[in-house]
Amino acid sequence: MNSPKSDAYGGTGLQAAPDRPPVLSAGGMAVASHPAVSFAGARVLAEGGNAVDAALAMAAVSWIALPGQCGVGGDAFAVVREPGGRVWTVSGSGYGPDGGDPGFYRGRGLSAVPLTGPLSVAVPGAVGALAALHAAGGSRELPALWAPAARAAETGLPSTAKTRADVLGHQAALRRDEGAARALLPGGRAPAVGERLPQPELAATIRRLAEDPAAFHTGWFAERAVAALREAGAPFDGAEWELSGRIAARPALRGRYRGHTVHQTPPPTPGWMVLQQAAVCDGLLDGLPRLGAEAVHLLASAARLAFADRVERCGSDTEAWRETLTPAAVARARERIAADAVPAGLAGPADGDTTSAVAVDAEGRAVSLIHSLAFTFGSATTVPGTGVILNNRLGRGSYLIPGHPNEVRPRRRPLHTLNAWIATDPAGRLAHVGNTPGGDGQVQWNTQLLSHLLDHGADPQSAVDAPRFTVHPGSDADVLGQPEELRCESRLGAEALDGLRARGHRVRVTGPWEGGGSALVVSADHERGCLSGGADSRQEGVALGG
Repeated sequence: MNSPKSDAYGGTGLQAAPDRPPVLSAGGMAVASHPAVSFAGARVLAEGGNAVDAALAMAAVSWIALPGQCGVGGDAFAVVREPGGRVWTVSGSGYGPDGGDPGFYRGRGLSAVPLTGPLSVAVPGAVGALAALHAAGGSRELPALWAPAARAAETGLPSTAKTRADVLGHQAALRRDEGAARALLPGGRAPAVGERLPQPELAATIRRLAEDPAAFHTGWFAERAVAALREAGAPFDGAEWELSGRIAARPALRGRYRGHTVHQTPPPTPGWMVLQQAAVCDGLLDGLPRLGAEAVHLLASAARLAFADRVERCGSDTEAWRETLTPAAVARARERIAADAVPAGLAGPADGDTTSAVAVDAEGRAVSLIHSLAFTFGSATTVPGTGVILNNRLGRGSYLIPGHPNEVRPRRRPLHTLNAWIATDPAGRLAHVGNTPGGDGQVQWNTQLLSHLLDHGADPQSAVDAPRFTVHPGSDADVLGQPEELRCESRLGAEALDGLRARGHRVRVTGPWEGGGSALVVSADHERGCLSGGADSRQEGVALGG
């Protein structure tokens, strides 16, 4: 499967991708990083639901199938294209505690917001975002769409190798919380692969929230969560929960690449960073071998400049990011790359656990959805009696740097790594829809996906399986200041890797499939009247269509 192949990506010494053609469909398609999640979406489409309905069902089943990556207590974002061409987004990400100003943390002897426990929690936005998604585009009742997830939680889905590895890696944190230990450590141990993990409390919570999702932010759930967090020392008062739940559909960000319009999720997501990298690289890759040293150098340099802009001056409640997309800023970025004046060593590695889904229906409606607990199992803190593990987004995404635009503050959302995109062709038709989890790798790998698809005409499976490279550092709060490097999968080949070293990159070679992420893409072929889809071979996802 990984035998040498000289021309797979326009270079030499590369190893072939798995022999997986894209999945084709004459109707709709659902793609996710777990078969049960893809099946949930495909079933909704087969029963006459639209792509929004499918994405809602997939999100809920993901809570059970991929408990380390996402959950009721996490955040969620989506971008949607309607058949008539309108593109809109929902953003589900909440504030930290109203009592959580910098003095609160420094007064406890902390130099950073904690990464686990109650002090790491921001108000979750997933339920509010999915409710807004349903209100703006759903055609089926939410209780029916979430019923399969509730049943799966009640009976338990088989633990995958990934879930077992996640639990093994986080046993100590999970043991400290009674609810987390009860759900994920059966008999006090990590689950065996294939062992079911029933979560009856979570099943009941999903059913109640499906009937009344507003209760998450203003009703019984919010009251229980705030009481538990306050008792544990986190200075929430409840008002930040109500305010964080005010989520409605809003326009997507837009940029251009290869004559296409790329639609992205707005702040607090880093969707603008994908648009910035695309603008900087647009036209520069013409005639270059796919994933040769020069192409990788250009893409990696654009990524490093985007992270520099984010770390130095961008917060979730500022508009500084807009300047990075102006023609003058793009021209300056190109000049810096040409002069080898790209900054280095600003932050830390791409990491984190997230999952995503893509759904397209027969009418051409498309949804790219992504959701996360931040790091694996988030804060490892549950809301008693609910089965819900809360995120650690505040600890991951807020700085304790005096005066920084991303310094932790009440009513300031922490910066996010999550983003999702849709590309439309010059006629305004759906071209491609995709996403990938992977912390600070996301904005880089999404840009790489766009290049594979639009610069080189790659099919979705080839695009998601292509050798991956990642600029480190990124911008997570816990790793600011670590030294820079360019992590490359070995499948890039010796020629490209040597060429990158010759251009001054500190190259770290990873295993052939160890680049991270789990990319998903669906492409529309208007000439043949079909969809094609691909799910990343780095995880166990599948694309399903009919």
